[in-house]
Amino acid sequence: MKTMLRLLLCSALAAAVPVAADAQDATATGPTDIVSVRGDHPGPKYDRRLFGQFAEHLGTGIYGGIWVGPGSKIPNVRGYRTDVLDALKAIRVPVVRWPGGCFADEYIWREGIGPRNKRPVKINTHWGGVTEDNAVGTHEFMDYSEMLGADAYVSGNVGSGSPREMAEWVEYMTSPTGSTLAKERAANGRKTPWKLPMFGIGNELWGCGGNMLPDYAADETRKFATFVKTPEGVPIMKIASGANSTDYNWTDVMMRKAGTMIQGIGVHYYTVPGSWEHKGAATGFSEDEWAVTISKALKMDELLQEHSRIMDKYDPKKKVALLVDEWGTWYDQEPGSHPGFLYQQNSLRDAVVASLNLDIFAKYADRVRGANIAQMVNVLQAMILTDGNRMLRTPTYWVFDMYKDYQDGTVLPVEVASHWYTRGTYEVRAVSASAVRGTDGVVHVGLTNVDPNRATTVTVQLAGLAGKSVTGRILTAPTMDAHNTFDAPDTLKPVAFTGASLGANGLLSVALPAKSVVMLDVR
Repeated sequence: MKTMLRLLLCSALAAAVPVAADAQDATATGPTDIVSVRGDHPGPKYDRRLFGQFAEHLGTGIYGGIWVGPGSKIPNVRGYRTDVLDALKAIRVPVVRWPGGCFADEYIWREGIGPRNKRPVKINTHWGGVTEDNAVGTHEFMDYSEMLGADAYVSGNVGSGSPREMAEWVEYMTSPTGSTLAKERAANGRKTPWKLPMFGIGNELWGCGGNMLPDYAADETRKFATFVKTPEGVPIMKIASGANSTDYNWTDVMMRKAGTMIQGIGVHYYTVPGSWEHKGAATGFSEDEWAVTISKALKMDELLQEHSRIMDKYDPKKKVALLVDEWGTWYDQEPGSHPGFLYQQNSLRDAVVASLNLDIFAKYADRVRGANIAQMVNVLQAMILTDGNRMLRTPTYWVFDMYKDYQDGTVLPVEVASHWYTRGTYEVRAVSASAVRGTDGVVHVGLTNVDPNRATTVTVQLAGLAGKSVTGRILTAPTMDAHNTFDAPDTLKPVAFTGASLGANGLLSVALPAKSVVMLDVR
């Protein structure tokens, strides 16, 4: 019965989408799949903040990753390493979340201001038990955000802090007046206030942020949010600590009790192939592990659908944004790396997971208006890895580069009729897609083939669009765990894609290789 339903669905979509003659015979590359891009029914904006990053005081994510200090032999600008800064600018990082993560709810902001050599040294109790010298504090982070051209998303300390402490921190960052706190900021080197577009009311209050129950967490959110104040006319997005994955009750309680006092609420979901005790290796994995990773990544669709449905009950006009402010793959850390530093390699599998999530975000872009991949440098599914003075861009970085023109474009809904990729008990549609009309007027179509064995021909119908030419880039490799190393940093990076042709009837025919991510630009 299940097979028959699949055939009926694919047949119905195929009947609705005329297939180009040159795309009907896919015997050379496998099955034929159909994607309809609804240019005649444009959707919401694909908020640039969906490409947000996350920088926690964890491992070498901050120290050695983005900060080496002004006296370092590694090329830097005022202590920020130049190679990483330039690489992040190239993908137009729109927002960075800091200082955590679990670190945020033990962070005392006053310990991170003033002369660096006089700042207290503490123990990072969450991540590795190493010393934290507070060399990167408010000034360093806010200045770095400005250098990147990114919005600052600061997570406040609810778990071990006080409303007064949080209120004073916000005033310190944003006040243009001659108040004592504003004068202190000026004395520390910053006369004009910073922009603080986003502020988190704690982090993971259900766990490391205080182990709170939902009703208590909602009450605390109401209380702390009351005292987060910016100067008149200066907007700030107050973001509630959201649910852990499928904890839908958390979202329900938080929206019911605190929904009128916030502008955003988070949700955290990590793609973990195995168990939390034995997550699986980042490289050298089997096809079974590939399949379970892809299947678990696609669970993001269900999560966003259900959390959005709950939010709609209390906020039908969608004034409160849903932010996936922690997401990505999480494997066992690399053998030999420091315990608790969460350092892992990044392969073609991670690139595919990234593209799948960016596609899913497009589907819910009316409600989901921000996301922060975990994390930016050297931690979990990172954009960049560093080793001393060496740096490499990961496959995930290159997916963000391929999709970057989605930022603030208009979502064009897609309908996909795809064959199925099956491995053991895991079964998923092989082809994922999304489409956005960029602010440049170009239609960008992202296509991913999760099947590691079979290529496919994809026919793309451009409803309501008059395409005259198509170009593209592709990210793929011979092996599932292909990755970049410091000795071979460019093993896996996008190249020009020549497998797409635009027919006279306005249909695109795309020869989509196995385990590949393709971005097409239709002009």
